[in-house]
Amino acid sequence: MVTGFSEQFDRHGAWRREMGARLKDLAAWLKQHHLLDDGADEGLQRLTEQLRTDKVMVAFVAEFSRGKSELINAVFFAGYGRRIMPASAGRTTMCPTELAHDAELPPCLRLLPIETRLQPQALMEWRLAPEKWTRVDLDVNDPEQLAGAMEKVSEVLHVEQDQARALGFWHDDRPEDNPPVNAQGLVEVPRWRHALINMAHPLLRQGLVVLDTPGLNAIGAEPELTVNLIPQAQAVVFILAADTGVTKSDLGIWREHVATMQDSSSSRFVVLNKIDALWDELSTPAQIEAQIARQCADTAQTLALQDDQVLALSAQKGLLAKVRGDAALLADSRLPRFEQLLGQQVLGARHVMLQDAIGAGVARAQAEAERTLGMRRRELSDQMLELQGLRGKNQQVIRQMRLRIEQEKAEFDRSAASVLAVRSVHMKLLRETFQLLGNASIKRELVSLNTALREPGLKLGIRKSYAQGFDNLRGVIRQVQTLEGEIHAMLTAAFRQLNTDYGFALQATEPPTMERFTADLDAVERSHLRYLGLGHMVQLARAEFSEKLVRALLARVRSIFETALGEIELWNKATTSQLDTQLRERRRAYSRRIEAIERIQDAAGGLDQRLRDLEQEQAALQTTAQRLRELGHDMRRASVASTTPPELTEVVPA
Repeated sequence: MVTGFSEQFDRHGAWRREMGARLKDLAAWLKQHHLLDDGADEGLQRLTEQLRTDKVMVAFVAEFSRGKSELINAVFFAGYGRRIMPASAGRTTMCPTELAHDAELPPCLRLLPIETRLQPQALMEWRLAPEKWTRVDLDVNDPEQLAGAMEKVSEVLHVEQDQARALGFWHDDRPEDNPPVNAQGLVEVPRWRHALINMAHPLLRQGLVVLDTPGLNAIGAEPELTVNLIPQAQAVVFILAADTGVTKSDLGIWREHVATMQDSSSSRFVVLNKIDALWDELSTPAQIEAQIARQCADTAQTLALQDDQVLALSAQKGLLAKVRGDAALLADSRLPRFEQLLGQQVLGARHVMLQDAIGAGVARAQAEAERTLGMRRRELSDQMLELQGLRGKNQQVIRQMRLRIEQEKAEFDRSAASVLAVRSVHMKLLRETFQLLGNASIKRELVSLNTALREPGLKLGIRKSYAQGFDNLRGVIRQVQTLEGEIHAMLTAAFRQLNTDYGFALQATEPPTMERFTADLDAVERSHLRYLGLGHMVQLARAEFSEKLVRALLARVRSIFETALGEIELWNKATTSQLDTQLRERRRAYSRRIEAIERIQDAAGGLDQRLRDLEQEQAALQTTAQRLRELGHDMRRASVASTTPPELTEVVPA
């Protein structure tokens, strides 16, 4: 069976591959015609790599026993003809589990021991220490072995209360949230802190990342999960049980980890699962439908949502229907509607983002190439006028013209000092920008917050420290914007002067906007603020928890600043490459003019032949310019021709 989401993801993947191939072809053509400067080349390479490696993360968030793993099985793994993720009654996924594909690794399950929570390193740091993980090889062609290996994410340990407290699973102030205690007085805790599953599932291979999270107790104990991983997901699926509605623990997860996500109307899905529990043979279909609608309405009201933001379905019946090929049962499960919306909203937004990036990248490369072609055309026209003026002239006049051209070339070469002066100021401002976005700057701006978080005991003034720390970081972004403006203004003035003096066609590229990085910082701040309420004061007082929060914060801010730095570096390279290209084209033109005079001096018929050559070169440039416009048009047309697939109203047989 081909599901709505799978089909849309397949089309999205095929579109990405097609666009990547077209970008490579465009870059090769530009390089062949010497129209690809270093800046444009790197821009196209980055864009191609982005299309190749783009990831779409879907996070499934819920309390225990709401059917997360079953929904993952139904949407992504029904093709195996059985459950792959453990989905039996009770607690199954005991630790956060990521499913993705890395071609450099064999199919495997990697598990991080729960004891690593007693150490200060953040999850990001543990990812860089593969030897600390327990690895289980997977046979992706053997569903039994695969499912058996996945059972490991359900493994638990039984530890003393003090150990459970140190690990973050036992809270004296919230006894109702504590895990089970066995007859020996030992506390049940997960055996593993985090699980990474690497397998070449068709959807994972195309860039899908699935995050399966455990219940409230485990989510809250791992700050990096809630301040970094879940907020970065393109979609968060919050799952409830239709037979229980919204429980107290459900509401806790919603308020602390999902509702706080800003600007997420298109990336949050609330799923009322297990509607088959409401299928009652003593009730009419209309009565069952009314009951499901009532549950959806009550859920929407409790979570302060619109009624149409809650989807009802049965993951178990949807999986069963796919395995059996039962179209009627699949329709009754309502799973296709969820898959359809997941594909449309998640992939639709991603598609538009990549489409815009392609359009902007191709436009930049095309503009640079057209500037170079325009310069070449002007040089040819000037050379033709120059040579036409030699008709009927004697050798003395020709020698004088050669001397004049050589003098112009020497004067132009001496003018390189002014270009170097521009570059010197440019690089000074650029170094200041790089320092602002460096690690030392981040630590300096967050030093007060880090100190406050690491102070022992209750942290009653921590909210003020957070506000100050993030104000400092936003101030850094504003300083970067100011420096960008200074660099752009300086380059605009310098380029205008160079254009006047030497007939260049330089145009200062607009600097990358910093607004989205400020928005990213705002989102990180919101994700941390959930830990600053009175309900988390005891947890925040624990040194190991605060240390993890500090490290998670630094890792996320560093990632944001590094992204900003990368965009500024690309902008800088595009700007300097433009100048390098036009300087190179001018020197090349001087050499060609001197060479033409030499040929005319050496051969009486050289003048007419050289004029004919120039006419042919002009025609060739015209053809190249026309082909460049066609390639740009074809790229833009191809990028919009394959949009996010249309709505699928039924499951299509394979």
